[in-house]
Amino acid sequence: MQNKPKVCLNLEFYRFMGGIFYKNIGTGLLSSYKNQKRILKQAGVEFTENTKDKDYHILQVNLFGPMSFYLIKRDKRKGRKIIGYAHNTPEDFEKVFRFSKIIVPFLKRWLVYMENQCDTVICPSEYTKRNMANHGVKTRLIALSNGIDTNLYSFSEEKRVAGRKEYDLKKPTIFSVGLVMPRKSPTTFIKMAKKFPDKDFIWFGKIYSGAMVKKLPKELPKNLKFTGFVDDIIVAFNSGDIFVFPSYEENEGMVILEAASMKKPLVVRDIPTYEGWLVHGENCFKAKNQEEFEKYVEMLLGNKDLREKMGEAAYGLAQKNSIENIGKRFLKIYADLFEK
Repeated sequence: MQNKPKVCLNLEFYRFMGGIFYKNIGTGLLSSYKNQKRILKQAGVEFTENTKDKDYHILQVNLFGPMSFYLIKRDKRKGRKIIGYAHNTPEDFEKVFRFSKIIVPFLKRWLVYMENQCDTVICPSEYTKRNMANHGVKTRLIALSNGIDTNLYSFSEEKRVAGRKEYDLKKPTIFSVGLVMPRKSPTTFIKMAKKFPDKDFIWFGKIYSGAMVKKLPKELPKNLKFTGFVDDIIVAFNSGDIFVFPSYEENEGMVILEAASMKKPLVVRDIPTYEGWLVHGENCFKAKNQEEFEKYVEMLLGNKDLREKMGEAAYGLAQKNSIENIGKRFLKIYADLFEK
């Protein structure tokens, strides 16, 4: 084997019917997969996405479906190493769709089984690592951020002007990014828009049909927009001023790092996922309830120096988790696989 192993990246259904399952969605799963390609390029690691290649050493699985089951079994017989990703957990799936609670017990057993077939499982946070260990995963678990491309997610005055014109934003703008579903708590965002009628509120992200999730209210505040899926998320991030992420459950929350890389002040929900890397009052504000979300947004709106200070601190967080730094960790993980 060469000094750096060759890696095969796999994302279930990514190329099925032209990638129909991943079009116009914008999930963290897809963002992480794209980041892995950037990380490997940056680290100088050869990789392929063709599972029929015969000369790779490591299979890196991002979603545990039937094809991944086959690939893991096949590659283990060939003596290849298997790295799995704990992108999906019972905790984060439970509040996604109307029928999620029915599926969760089966999903948990499946994920534990599949992750135990791997040599190493990468978890996006210490929180996810603890959860999967508690569920019964015995494989080596490593907590490692999905990373952020700080060059891609960077401020652009040109894109800010274009975005604010496209979305008709004329006032200080509070924004969020993510799939519109109960777990992400659009309700919190709607209530905030009512609290600050003289400010613009906008949520960028796919809106699921009422058959899948609880519908948004028919009547929304006039100062609030839900855009649905957007083609250029960099334009979207540049358009806003204060990033609010009220999600109740995350494995990491990649959009937080994306907003941080754009030097946006962050207001997030105080949940266990963020322990150890998001620090209240230093690189973000953590809100325990609706009143605290509104309190911290009001503080930021009224203090430009505070917005700039928190934006710079958030950027420091993004730099720490840049793809360059995450790439160094990957090289160590790969090396450790072949020392066993």
